[in-house]
Amino acid sequence: MIGWMEAAGETHTQATTTLTVGVTERAAEKAIQLAAREGHEQAFLRLRVLAGGCSGFSYKLSFESCTAPDDHIFRAHGLAVLIDPRSLPIVAGSTIEFIDAMLGGGFKVNNPQAVHECACGESFAI
Repeated sequence: MIGWMEAAGETHTQATTTLTVGVTERAAEKAIQLAAREGHEQAFLRLRVLAGGCSGFSYKLSFESCTAPDDHIFRAHGLAVLIDPRSLPIVAGSTIEFIDAMLGGGFKVNNPQAVHECACGESFAI
């Protein structure tokens, strides 16, 4: 996957062969569509890890209108993904994808560090 990362306030346009967090093309397309539907001119998708859930941690995805000074920004397929410094080590190496399914569909974070996910798919342990 080709992409680039920037820290808020600093831009690094050097191409890399891997991103710390990846996004599939389908997930980026869907996030951009949903952001536009919600009135966001630019698609900033925030991925945050929260303590809680039946397995210890849970993911929270939301749209933001701007970045925070300490955000790490990952860009792929026209989508900017914002990750705070506390969440980044937990999601490093993950890929955000979108699954079209009647049951269990939607955005999914495939995290290679997760050693256990709850049956509902809403929380995980590392």
